[in-house]
Parts: sequence; structure tokens; C-alpha cells
Amino acid sequence: MEDLFVKRFEYYKSLGDNTLQQLSEEQVFWQYNEESNSIAVIINHIAGNMLSRWTNFLTEDGEKSWRNRDEEFVNTMNTKQEVLDFWEKGWKCFFDALGQITEENLYSTIYIRGEAHSVADAVFRQLAHYPYHIGQIVYLAKMMKNEDWKTLSIARNKSQEFNTEMKKKQEEKDLTSNASPVCFQNSSEIRDEYKQ
Repeated sequence: MEDLFVKRFEYYKSLGDNTLQQLSEEQVFWQYNEESNSIAVIINHIAGNMLSRWTNFLTEDGEKSWRNRDEEFVNTMNTKQEVLDFWEKGWKCFFDALGQITEENLYSTIYIRGEAHSVADAVFRQLAHYPYHIGQIVYLAKMMKNEDWKTLSIARNKSQEFNTEMKKKQEEKDLTSNASPVCFQNSSEIRDEYKQ
């Protein structure tokens, strides 16, 4: 289960990483208006949440006394590098925590603001929360970059080509996989006693 969690969250982190690579320092701090969050502020919140929720998550409440959530929505950083460093710090804390999840503690009770959650539920809660904010980051960046935006998904008007390529890759994978040495006679992995 831990591997599945890591795989899903690595995908969402990659969307953020690939978005941030496309942005200038100015764009990271750009706000549409005073009521809107810049990408820097969104990252400040995501990483702040990660550090609070996942530091000692098995033994301490996920809302730490040292967290000031309201300050996460005020820009306190000055450079894109500061933003990137805090982004990485949050993700490292989170992935380290995911590495502590086992079959034995997956349904153990942990607490967030005094509310009981199973470990699995706490992860699912973040699987809704972090992609929500990463979607905001991607959307803001896409608006700023406009025609210079490099898509992170299937390019516009390329769905059929993408589907065809994916089907081809899956068919090739199916031909080379070796679920049973008797069924895949062309596989180089067939044991000698099954070759004809």
C-alpha cells in the first residue's frame, strides 16, 4: 500500500515540479489580486501543512503547536529558490512519513486537530488536499505562460494519438511479460523444461 501512496503522490509532485521549472521568479510571486494567492503562497501552505501533519505523525497530533496556518497565506519568502527549498522540505517530510506506513499500522488511529483518523484516511485526506492546490499552481502558471506553456498532460487535439500510443505500449508489454512460462513460449525467460 505504501508503494501505491508514494506512486500517486510522486505524480502530483511532478506536476508541481514541471510547472515550477517553467516559471520565472516574478511569476512565482505574481498575484491576480490581493485576495488571490501567489504560487509562492500556495507552496508555503502545502509545505507548512506537510511539515505539521507528517512530523511524528504516528505519535503526535497533525496540527502542531508550532504551526501558524494563517501565516502560510502571507508571503514570507523573497526568492524562487526559497520557495523551491521549502517545497522540497515539505515533500521530504511527507515521503519520509509514507515510508513509515506498514500493513500493521495502516489502520492505526492518529489525530488531526484532536479528530481521530486511521492512517489510511489521513493519507486519503491529503490525496484530496495536495492535488487541489497543485491544480491551482498549474492553472495560475498556465495563464501566465499562455502560448509558452509546455503541457504536462495530453496535448490539445492529441488524445487519439496518445491513446493509440498507450495501447501499443501495453500490447508490447503484454507480449514480453511472463506471467506463466508455459503461456509465453517466445519469452527468453522460459525455463528449459517448457521449451519445445
